[in-house]
Amino acid sequence: MGNTCSTTWLANHCLNSSRTSLQSEDENNLSKNMIESTIIPACDKHTATIIFLHGLGDVGGSWYDAFKTCRIIKSMPYVKFIFPTAPVRKVTLNMGMPMTSWFDILGLEQDVKEDQEGIEKSSIFLNNLIEEEIQNGISPECIIIGGFSMGGAIALHAALTSSYTLGGVIALSTWLPLSTTFPQALVSGDKKINLPILQCHGDEDPLVQLKWARLTEQRIKSMGFKQYAFREYKNMGHASCDREMKDVSSFILQHLSKVE
Repeated sequence: MGNTCSTTWLANHCLNSSRTSLQSEDENNLSKNMIESTIIPACDKHTATIIFLHGLGDVGGSWYDAFKTCRIIKSMPYVKFIFPTAPVRKVTLNMGMPMTSWFDILGLEQDVKEDQEGIEKSSIFLNNLIEEEIQNGISPECIIIGGFSMGGAIALHAALTSSYTLGGVIALSTWLPLSTTFPQALVSGDKKINLPILQCHGDEDPLVQLKWARLTEQRIKSMGFKQYAFREYKNMGHASCDREMKDVSSFILQHLSKVE
């Protein structure tokens, strides 16, 4: 996942990681493989949920560690955290070797063909998780989704295709996939125009280059989103850092206040 916060989390807490099996689809339609989510229940009354997706070849649990280390989880006992793990599939970029991946990646060039089917399936998977939380009594505006790299791409796609206006989107070291499928501008009066979006990127990212992130910034701004913020971090590659996680924490605290 790359370098994350250097602080150490030592306080006692009531957060017990539970593992829930979820069935997903791979590139060959239905997959019988079960994938796991690291789920951190709320310590207090559950009034909000955060769902965060990892990057290529990673697992959900590593981002649980990052959020825990940076005290985000401890500071929000009313929030349920869900860190899904992607199914294992063959990845073209990795010479066809199997690894956890939300969709296939054919290359790192800007004009490379995108795996539209895989992106849309993972976006539906994430929207289904959102729907489950809503059915459990959580208001859409009390749900924040996010992700790193390809996980962030799915989070952006899911938020922009969801029938709900969510509490926010966190997009780290990522890009907007299938960008040409979205309207040039949101229709006047569309409530989604107020969706809070935090996009963060390192200026030395060799994989998802900064110029791609800036193109995503231009695309999102052109659509008319009013609560969009872009944060650039000097000397950061395809990874995370203390400053970024502090910005993530501030964004979450701002948009997921406790509901009494």
